[in-house]
Amino acid sequence: MFRNLIRSAGALVLVFQACAALAQDGPVLVTVDRAKVFRIDDGASAVIVGNPFIADVSMFDQNTVVITGKSYGTTNLVILDSDNKPIVDEVITVRASDDDVVSVYRKASRVTLSCHPMCEPTLRIGDNADSFKAAADQATARNSLAFEAAGGKN
Repeated sequence: MFRNLIRSAGALVLVFQACAALAQDGPVLVTVDRAKVFRIDDGASAVIVGNPFIADVSMFDQNTVVITGKSYGTTNLVILDSDNKPIVDEVITVRASDDDVVSVYRKASRVTLSCHPMCEPTLRIGDNADSFKAAADQATARNSLAFEAAGGKN
């Protein structure tokens, strides 16, 4: 598992050259609920995402930008330098993970399971509304209990 984590982290780190138009063969691919790290050589003063429902973008520091996939779709990422000139303008495509996932279909209704090594329900947009809500309610209740047990107050 640790070896896969290191391999995945290495694949996620992309080094960008600070230039007006950054050439890519296609969109930058991000997976829902995962982060991708970008390094900016000359530093960024601002990051902008076209649709924040699809991806979240934050500046970790002046040379590190993190994109987190939130929902399926395509949007864009613009990074500005200290003179507010675009140094990056890229299309971002957010997709679902296919790693260790099993989808069970009953007619038009889908339920998704994360199977590594045991299969457990997972939340995936497009799943059956009842099973999605049940899993979301259980996850929310569990997180609330853990927060309270750690001394947090609601």
